[in-house]
Amino acid sequence: MKKTIKSILALTALASAALSATAQTVTLKLHHFLPAGSFAQTMFIKPWCDKIAADSGDKLKCQIYPSMQLGGTPPQLFDQVKDGVVDITWVLPGYMAGRFPLSEVFELPFMMQSPEGTSKALWDFVHTNPNVAAEFKDVKLIALHVHGDGVFHMTKKPVNTMADLKGLKLRAPTRQTNKLLAALGATPVAMPVPQVSEALSKSVIDGALVPYEVVPAVKIQELAKFHSETDPAAPAIYTSTFMFAMNKAKYDSLPADLKKVIDDNSGMATSGMAGKAFLAADAAGKKLTEKNAHNVIPSSELQAWMKAGEQVTNDWIADVTAKGADGKKLLADAKALITKYAPK
Repeated sequence: MKKTIKSILALTALASAALSATAQTVTLKLHHFLPAGSFAQTMFIKPWCDKIAADSGDKLKCQIYPSMQLGGTPPQLFDQVKDGVVDITWVLPGYMAGRFPLSEVFELPFMMQSPEGTSKALWDFVHTNPNVAAEFKDVKLIALHVHGDGVFHMTKKPVNTMADLKGLKLRAPTRQTNKLLAALGATPVAMPVPQVSEALSKSVIDGALVPYEVVPAVKIQELAKFHSETDPAAPAIYTSTFMFAMNKAKYDSLPADLKKVIDDNSGMATSGMAGKAFLAADAAGKKLTEKNAHNVIPSSELQAWMKAGEQVTNDWIADVTAKGADGKKLLADAKALITKYAPK
């Protein structure tokens, strides 16, 4: 009888230990809008998930849901993570036009030249400006980053001059980039990346303004014949900002050791790592387009483009200033930080 009781107690202890170990394992639902094979997932999102798993001794794990598998549309991802429908998301604030007006300064024309440095600058900018930080107050930010240079991917003809854009229907991701396209003479068509493939194949648009990183996600290498880049010595024609964010209540529910793992894999260094990963993804994406035609729009031509872009910037300054912010100071702060974190 004593042996039986001891055996039962031993089994109970083992079961309790197993349940305790299981209880300590937290699986985070991570939702994003690109396919599983996209460079965003393979070169940034999954490596980040692998890192928190390793750092936590597999107590923290991600269950990644790409391609909006949990439902909704890309612009709804922020509310999904804010409301706890998902635990983590990766999304462009620019998909929610007007909701993050102050941080849009990084999406103004010809601001960015180094994705890694500008991503660090973006993190610093948000966390040293209380009014800008308030735009993200409903989530736990893990990283903020930008992508590499935007490129014109065209179906029928390359872009060499501003005149080549006149009347063409072109996709761009954010309202500031759409305003720039309009200033350059094109007809902007706003749409999230997942819609680009169908729009190109059905000639709804004549081209798309996206970085090379996006190429495999929407098969641009098959749908576009011409790829027109701006002079790499000049600032990028545009970039988009991205947020990698966690539900606040989910973060707060974690034990201290797992919170520390998230914290250690958040912040400026993680933001810079994301920017660096997206720059590497550009090189991989460009390689997929080797069979197509490529050209570079020279710096001399871009002077006129920059002049057109100044009006977009001035309109943004006027808009945020009318809402109570100091637009000129925010622009100056953003430029100073981009310079501060630029590669030496």
